Amino acid sequence: MVDILKARIVQGYRTGAFPKSTPSLPDRFRGMPSVDCAKCGSDCSRCVAACPVGAAIHTSVETVIDLGRCIFCGACEQVCPSRAITFSSEYRLSACRREDLRRTGTGTAPAAARLDDARLRLFRRSVRLRQVSAGGCNACEADINVLNTLTYDLSRFGISFVASPRHADGLVVTGPVTQNMALALNKTYEAVPAPKFVIAVGACAISGGMFAGHGQVRGGVAESLTVDLHIPGCPPHPYTILDGFLRFFGRIK
Repeated sequence: MVDILKARIVQGYRTGAFPKSTPSLPDRFRGMPSVDCAKCGSDCSRCVAACPVGAAIHTSVETVIDLGRCIFCGACEQVCPSRAITFSSEYRLSACRREDLRRTGTGTAPAAARLDDARLRLFRRSVRLRQVSAGGCNACEADINVLNTLTYDLSRFGISFVASPRHADGLVVTGPVTQNMALALNKTYEAVPAPKFVIAVGACAISGGMFAGHGQVRGGVAESLTVDLHIPGCPPHPYTILDGFLRFFGRIK
């Protein structure tokens, strides 16, 4: 027991200081893209051809990166001859409206809004989430699980995951919603007491991601349920997920 206490003292405080301070992210992290449309050639569509998921959309007027589809592979940035597309280290990517994930220009993108006041009054002090993997590859699921570790310590914000949808306030859904998971997802949603909400985490849950258009997937959660919060990424970084949660539940602005 003495050795355990000594080791704990030596380790010190391990929980990250977020959101009081900006998180430390790896150099390889790709966050919010910026698109300088003034540099785009009207006849250039290399980014469109390079994107494996159709997230890059180029017209004679502008170039748009759809974060709801984007897997952040960086292919569009690499092939752009004029460096019009660049990925930043901005991790705050979440949005409540699907259309706000269509990224163009170099300014600040709209941040996720908080829940409406009526539901926020109910959930402000304690939020219980039920996670549903609707055909995911386990990458988004793994980064959600990481939020329960010492570094992120999701429970310090009064947010935690529960095993039963009957004990939950809302759903966190990952995966493109495969045909054999659609019924299970709907039943889980129906079991959550009203009022409730749905959070789509990852490109697959938002748009179908790499599996969009496949006959065995629904193409995202929105084809089955109304989505209240979109957290893009493939997978989203844990700090991206945590930031989305905290903004949505009114913990930060």
